[in-house]
Amino acid sequence: MLCAGTVPLSGFVERAAAAAAAGFTGISLFITDYQRASAEGLSDQDMRHVLADHGLQVAELDPLLNWIPDLELGDGASEQGEAFFRASPEEFFRVGEALDAMAIGTALFTDQELELDRIAESFATLCDGAKEHGLLITLEFLPWSQIATLGDVVELVNLAGRDNGGVMFDTWHHFRSGGDLDSIRKHATKILGVQINDAPAEPEADLVQETMCRRRLPGDGDIDLAGYLNALRDGNCKAPIGAEVFSETLAQKPVQEIADATMAAMRKVIP
Repeated sequence: MLCAGTVPLSGFVERAAAAAAAGFTGISLFITDYQRASAEGLSDQDMRHVLADHGLQVAELDPLLNWIPDLELGDGASEQGEAFFRASPEEFFRVGEALDAMAIGTALFTDQELELDRIAESFATLCDGAKEHGLLITLEFLPWSQIATLGDVVELVNLAGRDNGGVMFDTWHHFRSGGDLDSIRKHATKILGVQINDAPAEPEADLVQETMCRRRLPGDGDIDLAGYLNALRDGNCKAPIGAEVFSETLAQKPVQEIADATMAAMRKVIP
């Protein structure tokens, strides 16, 4: 899967064409990608035809940030983050079903300290709503947040107890949260989506800026990606794998060049 964060400047049709030409079978979309394509005149049917013509599926629509009642967005949110926050679960459900997406991706991005039971109850409600539209819900852990580790997010998913709810496993987040291979094997069956990328051994002072602007292509850093992917396989994880490489430098290149380089990098690290 070619993730939206790797090619953030591309339009819907351009992304689909580049992904297919590079050998991908799926893409992810930000909700703002869909909104822009609609504003440019593409109907839902048009978008479905584009996907079908290129042999692609929308593996994930994300990021749904506004899924807990009365939640306040974190102060560090960007203008784009604020745009994401304005989109409701109902809009995500409608778009996800319209494009036959597999999953909706969520995260907890707030400065509020919330009770775990409140988060789990909201996640369960979200999963119930998504199930009516044939959608999975993946929750991503963020090292600087209340749900900081793989263990944290699995605990929450278990509390929610919904079979269409699980974990989005991002290699950058696992690396920066100090996660190990054993935890991947232990929780692999709870993982419904995988995003791979790379990073240097030493973290930057501002983790949010690092993850949103200076990730590296798989194989260009110090994450044991082969070890991570082997641990996922050993733990019987069946989730689709995508490359999510937020990089200001990479994003400025032509979209087809990015897609080709990303696929070549993935082939080098996937066992």
